[in-house]
Amino acid sequence: MITLRPISKDNLWECLDLSVHPNQQQYVASNAISISQSKVQPECIPLAIYHDEMMVGFLMYCLDSEDDEYWIYRLMIDHHFQNQGFGTEALHQVIELIKGDKTRHQIFLGVNPESAPAIHLYEEAGFEFNGQIFGQEHVMVLTY
Repeated sequence: MITLRPISKDNLWECLDLSVHPNQQQYVASNAISISQSKVQPECIPLAIYHDEMMVGFLMYCLDSEDDEYWIYRLMIDHHFQNQGFGTEALHQVIELIKGDKTRHQIFLGVNPESAPAIHLYEEAGFEFNGQIFGQEHVMVLTY
């Protein structure tokens, strides 16, 4: 069973030890950078992804202060736990968490167009490219 839990002093180092495959590192910021970002952007909510009591990944979402929309800023599954459905389940859980705010009806994220597995994951969840590009990332949106 997958659960999303806050990052705390009790699980910080475990979270910092997570890593993607070396060939995926250019597609996602490190968990250390993401957690640091959440300290200076308090709208960012970093969460650990657990399978039972084992931390298997990390995600961070926010209600962006610039455009007042929900964004999934990060989603990573440690290379030891990839291809087991954990990313899919974590994505579905964060989507449902965001949908709890009935004042919004869209979720955005950015993805590198060369990251085919990430694009497949997001498209399976209903995200579509909207034509926007920010740096190396192409924006996808889920409208609900």
